[in-house]
Amino acid sequence: MKKATRKDEIIKTAAQLFKEKGYSAVTMRDLASAMGMKAASLYNHISSKQELLKVIIIAVAEDFTNGMRSIITSEASNISKLKKVVELHVQITSNNTNGIASLNNDWMHLEDQLDYYLKLRNEYEANFLNIIEDGISKKEIKTSNPEIIMFSMLSTLRSLYLWIPKKEALNSKDLAKSLSEVLIDGINN
Repeated sequence: MKKATRKDEIIKTAAQLFKEKGYSAVTMRDLASAMGMKAASLYNHISSKQELLKVIIIAVAEDFTNGMRSIITSEASNISKLKKVVELHVQITSNNTNGIASLNNDWMHLEDQLDYYLKLRNEYEANFLNIIEDGISKKEIKTSNPEIIMFSMLSTLRSLYLWIPKKEALNSKDLAKSLSEVLIDGINN
């Protein structure tokens, strides 16, 4: 495992502050104070608060998109693919609750990377919807509105970052299994 650089530490601290206060409310002075350094010293490692937001959000969005690409190319049933989507969300969220908070709450503040982020999100959601629609057409999933199924699942999965930090002894595999039972067994034919 590679040793964290000072820039990595700054990014991690920024993500935590963005989660606690929101991107707009965090100043470079806040970040410097949390890091135990002068604000001017931050600029030796990063160019701006916007750069931090971009690094945090784009990394998480790319993790989700790449995970989904792997899921959709598998030969698994659509129900199995949906379970893998749940596992993907649990795994990414468990490893980066602060980054997920920024992704969910601060994406609209992206400037030069907003279009790229929206492209990733739209691709992810289109692939998610395709799994559901294919599952309905193959009678694996109950006939229902695929967008409502996706919205219901994503609403739960996107809010995991609020719940996971409150659980001390969290087992990601058990959580993914339990969520799959709740979210998928209800739509399973």
